Amino acid sequence: MLDAETIMLATEDVLRRHGPAKATVVDVARALGVSHAAVYRHFPSKAALREAVTRRFVGRSLPALAAIAGDAALAPPQRLRAWLSEMFASKLALAGSDPELFATYRVLAAEHNAVASEHVAALLEQLESMVAAGFASGDFTGTDAAAAARTVFWASAAFHHPALAAEWSGREDAFADVCTLIVNGLR
Repeated sequence: MLDAETIMLATEDVLRRHGPAKATVVDVARALGVSHAAVYRHFPSKAALREAVTRRFVGRSLPALAAIAGDAALAPPQRLRAWLSEMFASKLALAGSDPELFATYRVLAAEHNAVASEHVAALLEQLESMVAAGFASGDFTGTDAAAAARTVFWASAAFHHPALAAEWSGREDAFADVCTLIVNGLR
């Protein structure tokens, strides 16, 4: 039975093979052995299908990050460091395990700016909760958790922004130094 998940998986395979510029709904339908009308029953347009695939991709890391952000057993500085480490490790793993698809998603995320913006907003919300917990516990100083979260996000961007993926390999020591600087800066 054809469902949205099956279509999105086939779309990933087509994107991997053809890239975002040449992958079409007809290619996806052909890969599934169905008509393009069958794909359109689940996704009203090529743009809607690409947006759904992009949303699925960028959302893969959110559950693990949310679990860390909500882990009250860790003190806020350790929680923040663990969250940043998970973010870096998950992006590095995605880029390394499937570089063609990762490069495709960079293009798709740029096309679907709303998806990328929603993803960043979810990440900032998690960061803000950890920074606010640090303010409340006295581990961090400050009063504007949202501003501090944005600063942490952009200060660590070299280790999670997809456009900089080519620079990630072998930068674990630099990442650790940036984490230390961020955590110490919040203290």
